[in-house]
Amino acid sequence: QVQLVESGGGLVQAGGSLRLSCAASGRTFSSYTVGWFRQAPGKEREFVAAITRSGGTTDYTDSVKGRFTISRDNAKNTVYLQMNSLKPEDTATYYCAADRTILVRAARTYAYWGQGTQVTVSS
Repeated sequence: QVQLVESGGGLVQAGGSLRLSCAASGRTFSSYTVGWFRQAPGKEREFVAAITRSGGTTDYTDSVKGRFTISRDNAKNTVYLQMNSLKPEDTATYYCAADRTILVRAARTYAYWGQGTQVTVSS
């Protein structure tokens, strides 16, 4: 099993940047694919980005391509989401999730979830 804790959220003006971190417990973190998801009030949870176990392959939803970068440091058991050029529509609670799976976008595939961190982008 793995436990996930997100951090790095906050309030930022449009055009600004934030870096989210997802810290994991457990010695086998490098065995897990990790995804970032977000959920805005009144909306369904949506896929943002994912990264494979080794970090060699990444995937992004179209709305964040070129602005967000997912990366991982397995030595530190941490996955990052660098968010640049933030827009008000990026406002949401951001969750990281992990599973021993291939790179997928479906939230139901991921067994382990963090508690979320709030990102608010003001216009």
